[in-house]
Amino acid sequence: MSACVALIVAAGRGTRVGGPLPKQYRSIGGEPMLRRTVQAFRRHPRVSHVRVVIHRGDRPLYDAAMAGLDLLPPIEGGETRQESVRRGLESLTELAPGQVLIHDGARPFVTSAIIDRVLDGLARASGAIAALPLTDTIKRATAGETAIRETVERQDLWRAQTPQGFRFDAILAAHRAADAADLTDDAAVAAQANLEVIMVPGSEENAKITTDEDLRRAEHAADAALELRVGQGFDVHRFAPGDGVRLCGVRIPHGQRLEGHSDADVGLHAATDAILGALAAGDIGQHFPPSDPRWRDADSSLFLRHAADLVIQAGGRVVHVDVTLICEAPRIGPHREAMVRRLAEILGLEPGRCSVKATTTERLGFTGRGEGIAAQAIATIRFPPRS
Repeated sequence: MSACVALIVAAGRGTRVGGPLPKQYRSIGGEPMLRRTVQAFRRHPRVSHVRVVIHRGDRPLYDAAMAGLDLLPPIEGGETRQESVRRGLESLTELAPGQVLIHDGARPFVTSAIIDRVLDGLARASGAIAALPLTDTIKRATAGETAIRETVERQDLWRAQTPQGFRFDAILAAHRAADAADLTDDAAVAAQANLEVIMVPGSEENAKITTDEDLRRAEHAADAALELRVGQGFDVHRFAPGDGVRLCGVRIPHGQRLEGHSDADVGLHAATDAILGALAAGDIGQHFPPSDPRWRDADSSLFLRHAADLVIQAGGRVVHVDVTLICEAPRIGPHREAMVRRLAEILGLEPGRCSVKATTTERLGFTGRGEGIAAQAIATIRFPPRS
């Protein structure tokens, strides 16, 4: 089967949605809208590549929103949607895909089933689009007025959605030949070129985010559909002669060091295991065996970053980590804020999503006798609903 590329159009400004950011970079359920949209196509087994068309000057926003995702480099759009799509299509000529799916970046709830239906439609026609029949009674009024002029027959009317799928060579030629008018969707461009385009069932959930009210509804939908997972981790290291310990990525002067194959950072080790546990991906020893000389004296931030990257690759996001350090000494309080900042930096989180606490065992057990330090951690991971 020929390759299929998803082209996500996200070069608009979204002025009807308020706020300091273009709407495609606004957060829905703690995740940028555009990232949600891209992930739906990136995870689909019939889509080989994803490319996003962005507005000139949005590259820093794009890079932050897409961090950790394996995508084709973005392409700058034009002054109109039609020009943006044409530029995106032109950028794909070297890949020479057999099919292309063109989708609005502001439709973040597209499902795998809709994508399948559009792709299946391409076996019967040059183009296929997701669409819904109109069910409301339609009234026509003069622009700027509210008086009804007529009732419009709705029987043969449909609401066009995206994705809109096409045979690549055909839609590229159609865009190249299109007149100067800014046609509102790619099916209209295809119609100008006399291409046969069929409709397949879309979904009410596959709505385009256009207004602030749409964004609020999307937030509620995202919160209701989230899959939350919680993992726990625990680690222990004994003391050995030395002059300092590393805890949660921060070096603390001390009359002893912690003994271990890596830097023996119990806080980061426990946090790593907590994330791996939430992901059901084994434990730190499986990913970084202590028998492997590569990890001798390694900075444990590498382990934690690896675990967080695995979550991203699986389509999820770490949203909170809570670490408790258990020891009689050294004192953790003076270093707690620095530890929180370092945890947040490694995980790419806001400091308010990271917690570091300390406690003692009232001089009971090996930590109470000052023989070592223990740490336990809990991590919370959020996943989008599985389609």
